[in-house]
Amino acid sequence: MWLEILLASVLAFVVYWFVSRDKEETLPLEDGWWGPGARPTAPEDESIRPFKVETSDEEIKDLHRRIDGTRLTPPLEDSRFHYGFNSNYLKKILSYWRNEFDWRKQVEMLNRYPHFKTRIEGLDIHFVHVKPPQLPPGRTPKPLLMVHGWPGSFYEFYKIIPLLTDPANHGLSEEHVFEVICPSIPGYAFSEAASKKGLNSVATARIFYKLMLRLGFREFYIQGGDWGALICTHMAQMVPSHVKGLHLNMAFILNGRILTLFLVRHCPRLFGFTQRDMELMLPFKEKIFYKPLRESGYMHIQSTKPDTVGCALNDSPAGLAAYILEKFSTWTDSEFQELEDGGLERKFSLDDLLTNVMLYWTTGTITSSQRFYKENRGQLFKQDRVKVSVPTGLAAFPCELMHIPERWVKGKYPRLVSYSYMPRGGHFAALEEPELLARDIRKFVGLLELP
Repeated sequence: MWLEILLASVLAFVVYWFVSRDKEETLPLEDGWWGPGARPTAPEDESIRPFKVETSDEEIKDLHRRIDGTRLTPPLEDSRFHYGFNSNYLKKILSYWRNEFDWRKQVEMLNRYPHFKTRIEGLDIHFVHVKPPQLPPGRTPKPLLMVHGWPGSFYEFYKIIPLLTDPANHGLSEEHVFEVICPSIPGYAFSEAASKKGLNSVATARIFYKLMLRLGFREFYIQGGDWGALICTHMAQMVPSHVKGLHLNMAFILNGRILTLFLVRHCPRLFGFTQRDMELMLPFKEKIFYKPLRESGYMHIQSTKPDTVGCALNDSPAGLAAYILEKFSTWTDSEFQELEDGGLERKFSLDDLLTNVMLYWTTGTITSSQRFYKENRGQLFKQDRVKVSVPTGLAAFPCELMHIPERWVKGKYPRLVSYSYMPRGGHFAALEEPELLARDIRKFVGLLELP
């Protein structure tokens, strides 16, 4: 055991040396053009246009026809969700989708909040912009940009928006009232996909920064999970003077810190790990190695040849639903793979789940959304050594894909002012636990705006 500790100590020192060499500079702002052909010489139209979600009889009939023609393979006995989405339960999903799900009603619900589009770097960028219905006398709302990930959408934020923009009518104090902007990542839902290679998370951060400036915000808060966490982190690295605070419910921490686990298991307190950290990370072999390996097959496909699987998913609503909803099962709670129905309806309604799927189906954006993985291959390592100088808060949900201890977070986000062990919840926090996430955002902002 002592030899193991000695070797781990040497390894930890080497890792620390590399980590301590993190860069302090900001990311360059640069510029880009992602529309078809060469960039026009004329100035880009910067108008902000109202947008409305629409549907048609033809769209719904085509969906029903494709569902009716679905071919499924019977699952193995007692396989539950261990082999992916269980086709027996998928039959129930498809039946509900075909016979009970009311897409017209959901379209009306989507239009409950104001939608807009504006052209940035050659692309039509879609966003939802919700202002407070009322403000306390003498108060101004706090602008908050919220960014989704994959396989989610702007719809993930529909339940949290009223808690942030209208807290008084939802059991919360009026101390912090927000004006919320939820854009769609280029190539997702109603945001136009790039015509050129290379549109990654850094370019997206720059596009969303330009969006906020166009809306008249010089300083603002930003929040995200999944890709949204990386995009918001890049924005904080790129224009820190404009970002008042960065709130995350997922953090991308690399730089070899995971290698220190060989020593941490013997003396966790020496490395700043709490008892709760150890509970969320043990057993290391399962939660740090096997689980990420088991859940990352999709990532390898989408990071290498996204268009191939995209051809199948964009042609089959059943395949698309299985591919997307399997993530809403296992990423919400890995234990759900033990259940015949994947536990989906324990946390979400079928209407919410299928509305998110429909935002991929009706826009035909599953392929372009998956390309974001290929464009970001290597991006995580390239930018990981640029520390974030913006005040940061992290909500650590216990069923997230991997737990990131506070000590690790501080290595990249040295101005971490809030770190919360959330009592429950997983990867899709805004949709699954909107009140918990809203309260943590409010707590974080409150720490930054103390009188």
